[in-house]
Amino acid sequence: MLCLLHRRRDLEVLGVEIQPALLALAKENAEANGVSERCRLVEADAADLPACLRQSSFDWVISNPPFHAQGSGGGSPLAAKSRSNQECSLDLQGWINVMLTRLRPGGGLTLVHRSDRLPALLAALEGRAGAITMLPLWPKANEPAKRLLLTARKGSRAPARLLPGLVLHRADGSFTGEAEDVLRGGAALTL
Repeated sequence: MLCLLHRRRDLEVLGVEIQPALLALAKENAEANGVSERCRLVEADAADLPACLRQSSFDWVISNPPFHAQGSGGGSPLAAKSRSNQECSLDLQGWINVMLTRLRPGGGLTLVHRSDRLPALLAALEGRAGAITMLPLWPKANEPAKRLLLTARKGSRAPARLLPGLVLHRADGSFTGEAEDVLRGGAALTL
């Protein structure tokens, strides 16, 4: 959210966070980065949004849904991290449903997720969104992608596109120049 607000000074955003401590950190970061006047942050569960959000629609929805299916393992011993990574009140289909429901017709969604959950992501979008673009994120060159960025347009029938992707780390673990450009230099990813 902060990166988006830094790049696009014409935007206003609404952030939803279920964990109070992370919401407080987001508010602190927004204030420290001088963007608090352009972002509203709300404590809520995506499965039970407050009425003011259920009655709103948006041009674009961005999310980082929990990566691990409920009961699949992969949880962290840290409660806050486990809550972030493990599906609970919504499964992946539920996350996609909430995102699409909150979008205006023709609106877009962007999410980051595990690449091995791509079939479930595509199934959740089937018949409801198109113009799907997938950008694989490779941890290192010649390694399978673990994560991907996915965008889609509500109601579109345009075909899907698989982009070349981005290698994140060199062999020594440091970020590649391309990743540094995005993460530290503010370069945009072309999706």
